[in-house]
Amino acid sequence: MNLGSVLRKERKSRKLTLKAVAEKAGISEGFLSQVENDVNSPSVEKLVNICNAIGIEAGDVIKQAQNQEKLVVIRKSEWSDWELPHTGFVTRRFFAPENRRVIDSSIIVLRPGSQIPGRKNIKNSQETLCVLKGTVELVHGEKTFSLQTGDSVQYWSLPDKQMISNKSRGPAVVFWVGTL
Repeated sequence: MNLGSVLRKERKSRKLTLKAVAEKAGISEGFLSQVENDVNSPSVEKLVNICNAIGIEAGDVIKQAQNQEKLVVIRKSEWSDWELPHTGFVTRRFFAPENRRVIDSSIIVLRPGSQIPGRKNIKNSQETLCVLKGTVELVHGEKTFSLQTGDSVQYWSLPDKQMISNKSRGPAVVFWVGTL
């Protein structure tokens, strides 16, 4: 059960700071941060106090945590159903942000000639890219790699110095995984 991500989502949806909730709940800001990041688990009493400070029922939080997706399947038949917006790419993530704790993963569909930059504000992260269809170019620092259907690569993230571009005549489809 992932209570922390539900608490974070509810707190942020109400535009409350960690500090404000922690003070009202009678706990430290550091402890609340640990709870939200699932590093520490609150006692029932502290969970109720946190929920009261946010303005939600503890039972509702537990129900939301129990109902979080634990498995997501994306069928190959769904790849062609995606409308590519003006950006030229679409990202289909497996889990919502609040359900991602260790890794992020997605299927990315790129229109010919389009590109997607590296993730921002990521440090010490690793990524894996596998081309499922088409040809893409990975710019990683000073190096450029051409990857075709079936090729894969694993690398340390360089947020400001990496780019994935579609060099195919048709849409390119890649499976991407990155640590958080």
